Amino acid sequence: MMWLVWGGFVLFVIGCLALDLGVLNRKDHVIEFRESLRWTGLWVAVALAFSGVIYSLYEHHVAALGYSHTPALRADGASAVLQFLSGYVVEYSLSVDNIFVIALIIGHFKVPRPLQHGVLFWGILGALVLRGMMIGLGAALIHQFSWMMEVFGALLVFTAMRMAVSKENEGADLEQGLVVRTARRFIPVSMTFAGHKFFVRHAGRRTATPLLLVLLLVETTDILFAVDSIPAVFAVTQDPFLVFTSNVFAIMGLRSLYFAVAGLIDQFHYLKFSLVVLLATIGVKMLIARWIHVANWQSLLAIVAILGAGVVASVLRKRRLDRATV
Repeated sequence: MMWLVWGGFVLFVIGCLALDLGVLNRKDHVIEFRESLRWTGLWVAVALAFSGVIYSLYEHHVAALGYSHTPALRADGASAVLQFLSGYVVEYSLSVDNIFVIALIIGHFKVPRPLQHGVLFWGILGALVLRGMMIGLGAALIHQFSWMMEVFGALLVFTAMRMAVSKENEGADLEQGLVVRTARRFIPVSMTFAGHKFFVRHAGRRTATPLLLVLLLVETTDILFAVDSIPAVFAVTQDPFLVFTSNVFAIMGLRSLYFAVAGLIDQFHYLKFSLVVLLATIGVKMLIARWIHVANWQSLLAIVAILGAGVVASVLRKRRLDRATV
């Protein structure tokens, strides 16, 4: 029965992606700000609607979901919804830094705006597969070794400290990066784009376009960010199904979120500080979980409060600067 639940969700995701690429966004076009906001709102609405499905599955323990001899995996409908939404908010918020790096990649390679939607689609499709594998590995490690929660917690605290002292332009020299140098060593790469194609025939030789380098960098970036974000989600729920579904919905909304906020990230001056505090808080929670229990609703409230404080502080700062320049 469990495989039916997982299989049904995977089929639902495949259907959404097929509808997106094959019908709604069949032709390459420029995603404008208003359109990206509509798509972002739609994905958020779908995620919220799915929380109702989560409630039903766990309230009635369909396929034994929420019913376990392991205390951390026990959940009724309301508890599962709180865990799902907490994981979703954490993953979505941590995607902001991912968006900033993707914007650097796309800007560096000067990807034409009509092609950006397509390359992000394939990047997100690959991210879904890779995230599924990493979540499965993380769940297995936590199940096998209880001290892995402390390891993940320490990793998040370290990441928060590294993020706090990092500079915005770190890693900007993409041409000298390992991914690009390795790809160029084994695959001839042309200098020009050829629509949405990743490979073309040039002088009878199969040649990659710069779009392939962009895709490889986007996938690599997601793997690096997943090392931080997946342990963060495990801090609010250790249920593999809730971790996976919350990650999937956040990733599926990442592309539309990119077009909505990529050009506005600089205006949210304190958002990075909020993410640092969020990662550090989640890391500490994982480190003290053996001795101090934090309720699901308290976790969700703390996450929203930390992110909200960063957004509000950024908006107030921008208003002060605007008044000062008038």
